[in-house]
Amino acid sequence: MLSEMQNDTDECALQMSGLESLVVHNHSFEKLLRDAVDEVFSSLGDSAREAMYLSLAETFNISKRDIPRKIEEFSDAIEKMFGLGGKLIEIQIMKRLYRKVGPSFEYSPKQDALVFTEYLEAVKSSIP
Repeated sequence: MLSEMQNDTDECALQMSGLESLVVHNHSFEKLLRDAVDEVFSSLGDSAREAMYLSLAETFNISKRDIPRKIEEFSDAIEKMFGLGGKLIEIQIMKRLYRKVGPSFEYSPKQDALVFTEYLEAVKSSIP
């Protein structure tokens, strides 16, 4: 009986450590992405940064905290806010994120074009 309880406890601990690993993985990606976005927005000036976050929240219902969970919507919002200039902002975010993840990260796009949302998903899956 005691040995069965120990096995159940060990199994539960393994399941929790896997869950904990997933939470840490998601948390670190979310923080890295939020930091990269914030740095790019800040590079445009504090007033512009605040205006961008306000527009994302009020017009597109995307808070700063939501960005990593709403990547597609965030990308669409940036492109609607800035037109073709939105692509330049996305490129800067990818560059900042790459600096944070490090040179061990490699991205092989599925197509010839670099796609922001695919790049972010690749970064997310590469973080241990």
